[in-house]
Amino acid sequence: MRPSVRLVAALYPFGAGAMGVNLFFASLIGSWLGWPVLTPWQAAAGGLVIGLPATYAFACHIERLKKRAEGS
Repeated sequence: MRPSVRLVAALYPFGAGAMGVNLFFASLIGSWLGWPVLTPWQAAAGGLVIGLPATYAFACHIERLKKRAEGS
C-alpha cells in the first residue's frame, strides 16, 4: 500500500535527520578502517538524499500498521 504524500512529507524531516546522524557516526566508525570522516555538513547533505527512501519505507510500514489496526 502506497503512503500518502502528506505522511511522507510529515515524516521526512525526522527521516533525513536520522539518516544524517547515522551517516556521520558510520563515517566515524569507518575512520577505524582509514576512511575519511565526513563533516557534519556533508553528513547532513547525505541525510537529505538517503532520508527520502528511508522515509518512504517507514511510511509504507506505518500504512501497513494502520491497515492492520483497522482490521481489513
